[in-house]
Amino acid sequence: MTGWVMRALLLGALVVGMRTLLGFAMVYWPTQGSWLRLLCLAALIGAVAAWGILDGRKDREVHPDPEHGSDLTIMWLKAAVAGGVGMGVVSWLLDFLPRFDLGDNPLLFEATVAAAFIVLLIFLPALAGVGIGRMLAERRIEKKPPAGVSGSAA
Repeated sequence: MTGWVMRALLLGALVVGMRTLLGFAMVYWPTQGSWLRLLCLAALIGAVAAWGILDGRKDREVHPDPEHGSDLTIMWLKAAVAGGVGMGVVSWLLDFLPRFDLGDNPLLFEATVAAAFIVLLIFLPALAGVGIGRMLAERRIEKKPPAGVSGSAA
């Protein structure tokens, strides 16, 4: 399984799970909706940014030269688009099940507007995380003494 497919499946499933939990919560605690939505938004952005930081650090450690690093932008874009559209279709299908309240949105809305919002919520924090991860890895590389150089001057 390629990297972007795994990211798309896991992040799409995370969004569907959070939308489902949010739908259940809105039925039982309708007055708590605003902070629950913010909590789900923060959880998604945090998970994506953390994964991006890990990707950026690993890439910079494998490719210390910035000119020869992996193209993580396209990988994260493919993951974001697949995760967003997949989330929209799965959410639309789950909405037909009894006791699932996911907004009663039509398929066109879920596959375009909702998917585009999720694409942005995956893609932008991931790229910010990649940049931060690469920066952190560069700092770690700069602190290490070059190979073959001893610490004492004889």
